[in-house]
Amino acid sequence: MPDADLTLLNIRMPGVEALVNVTVTDGVVRSVLLAGESSPSGVETYDAGGATLLPGMWDHHVHFTQWTIQRKRLDVSGAQSAAETLGLVAEAVPGVEDGQRLVGFGFRDGLWPDPPRLEELDAASGQVPTVLVSADLHCVWLNTAAQQQLGAHTDASGLLREAEAFAVLENLDSAADLTTADLKAAAQRAAACGVVGIVDFENQDSLSLWPARVAAGVDSLRVEASVWPDRLEAAISRGLKTGDPLGSLGLVVMGPLKVIVDGSLNTRTAWCWDPYPGFAPEHPHACGVATVPPEELAPLMRTAHEAGIGAAIHAIGDRANTAVLDTFAALGMSGSVEHAQLLRPQDIPRFAALGLSASVQPEHAMDDRDIAEQLWAGRTERAFAFHSLQEAGAELRFGSDAPVSPLDPWVQVAAAVTRSRGDREPWHPEQAVSVRTALEASTRGKFTVQSGDPADLILVEHDPLTCDLEQLRTMPVAATLLGGRFTHNVL
Repeated sequence: MPDADLTLLNIRMPGVEALVNVTVTDGVVRSVLLAGESSPSGVETYDAGGATLLPGMWDHHVHFTQWTIQRKRLDVSGAQSAAETLGLVAEAVPGVEDGQRLVGFGFRDGLWPDPPRLEELDAASGQVPTVLVSADLHCVWLNTAAQQQLGAHTDASGLLREAEAFAVLENLDSAADLTTADLKAAAQRAAACGVVGIVDFENQDSLSLWPARVAAGVDSLRVEASVWPDRLEAAISRGLKTGDPLGSLGLVVMGPLKVIVDGSLNTRTAWCWDPYPGFAPEHPHACGVATVPPEELAPLMRTAHEAGIGAAIHAIGDRANTAVLDTFAALGMSGSVEHAQLLRPQDIPRFAALGLSASVQPEHAMDDRDIAEQLWAGRTERAFAFHSLQEAGAELRFGSDAPVSPLDPWVQVAAAVTRSRGDREPWHPEQAVSVRTALEASTRGKFTVQSGDPADLILVEHDPLTCDLEQLRTMPVAATLLGGRFTHNVL
């Protein structure tokens, strides 16, 4: 046996009672042996006490800067109406220091009984510049003072959506406002949930920011850093291809091109084949919004493809998904469809046929089930259709879209398996997937740990194949290792 960095003792594999010992050397799993078969000496050992060993988990869709900043913002996610939201704003205003903005996060106005109004937000916030960011990041609600400060202009609602909202978000707290301590804490919270890697879709210069962060000590995650269209040419000019290492420590690699081709369900801008309720047929956005129409998407994807850069394309409505699948097919390139929330039945088999990943966020189904029943009435049997995609042979990749839902893979696994949260009845349980499928969608297809695997590992306190559903959602993680190095450890 080669010299070992460490040995994990008394471990269970999922679904197996026998205990094993796992030895890690140079960041690689070197042996998996029945407990008692080997007792290495002179090796750092950790007794797992029967914890279950799994491959490390990935969150395949994160906005890391927004996730980190969210903790500094006023939480309005629990408000069930505009009036409740305004009450939270009014309570927070006295605590805002002179010259500072009040920024809130998490409102969902799709089912509010009272519409947002600018004059009411002004009354609650006064002269304090106030920006409320929707839970899906596709909408902002600004008071007059914030509009003047940020150079924005709204109608009487105070709302901005899609591109105009994104422009406001870029002018709010930026990556430069975060300290290394902020970023380390956020990354370590993810590691404590068993996360070893993320795909970061933040709209910023991630190709420069992430290597600098890792060099500064934010080193508890692997990161695939995406590039957005406005920075694509710069990435190409550097000769970067998807998978190329960024920085010298081996934790950051070049990710895909990210393009958003439609809006969101709650903002009623997801591009669909059928109109939204209450919209007149002649309304220019009755069926949602094609933010990047196919004739603009194809050249972007072709440019990336020719340069060796993959594509991850946001598509939520069924019409957007059709258009994105058509574009992938026409270009003959692989990649991922991000969200894939509403699909026509005939489009579901196309994911596997085209070699595309369905990068989905199961907790969104729990967040959006009520608004979906209203806005996608009669179509929800093909919304968040995880089982149908899996049965058709598509590769599922789970993520959180943090901060839209928590950067915690167990929340996503539980939502996919149960199609429920709390004490509610399962929503379209026919679209549930097995625990094994959900785990594989969170570990890049791996279910068990074998000799020769990279030592990106986690130890959890319950066997996910046999624990109850609440334990699955709140799974305690005893340890997380990244390349054989502990990033979280309560053993």
